[in-house]
Amino acid sequence: MAPTSPAGPAGPAGPGIPGFDHVRLPGAGGVRLAAAVGGSGTPVVLLHGFPQTHLMWRHVAERLADGHTVICPDLRGYGGSDKPAATGPDVYAKRTMAADVVALAAALGHERFALVGHDRGALVAFRAGLDHPETVTHLGVLDIVPTLDMWRVLHGTSAAVGYHLYLMAQPPGLPETLIGNSADAFFGSFLDAWAGDPAALPEPVRTAYLRAGAAAVPSIVADFRASAGIDATHDQADLDAGSQLAMPVTVVQQDWGAHLGYDAAAVWKAWARDLDHRLTRAGHFMAEEAPDEITAAVLDLLAR
Repeated sequence: MAPTSPAGPAGPAGPGIPGFDHVRLPGAGGVRLAAAVGGSGTPVVLLHGFPQTHLMWRHVAERLADGHTVICPDLRGYGGSDKPAATGPDVYAKRTMAADVVALAAALGHERFALVGHDRGALVAFRAGLDHPETVTHLGVLDIVPTLDMWRVLHGTSAAVGYHLYLMAQPPGLPETLIGNSADAFFGSFLDAWAGDPAALPEPVRTAYLRAGAAAVPSIVADFRASAGIDATHDQADLDAGSQLAMPVTVVQQDWGAHLGYDAAAVWKAWARDLDHRLTRAGHFMAEEAPDEITAAVLDLLAR
């Protein structure tokens, strides 16, 4: 199936997914989330990564909607969703953001659902799988390792690839100022560096991502800052308790293990009892660069 048009009718934060409705519904603690919803059948929730919005799922969502209800929210702090001030570490903890997703799905009438996340959304999905095993039936993860493992595998000069993780881990003030003063250059640098196929991010989509990033600098920084603090604490507590993901898990990622010197499959086997670990030749934005491959991986996951 050929990729569809880069953007459909306008949604809450720029272009939308063709054929999908746009809603705003409550997450956790009164935060309202923007989401694109389409299709019918068993529910699948798709969570976007950085520096993106739900629009990154446009190709995969349309394919999955042939047999599933597909829900694509903007994470809190991103896109058209609320961006609460980070008054404490819990506001952008992945535990809180996972509770957002559970509440959003419940508001749409779904008490159980499959969950797939990319990048930052994958960290939220991972936490949701650990915190809500009775709710998340299947878990898909694109191009991450869990937060605690991420910090462990970054070392020496190879850690330069993750410089933004260290920048946004700094105390409030400096990261927000530096990024806010050059938002297009900052967010655009990741779109350029991480795309294996730049054509997968056509100009309307790229513009939507840059606009959304510039409008959300404090909340995006707060999301990343949480991963250098409370998120790692939560992961460590689960590791110490021997917690594992109880549902079928599929991980699709670039060969970061070879690049950074670790065994990515082994990292995930420590967390997942039922694991399908796959490497892809696509770039980081794999749902946009290789939508057929990612759709097939999700459908294989749902069949387990």
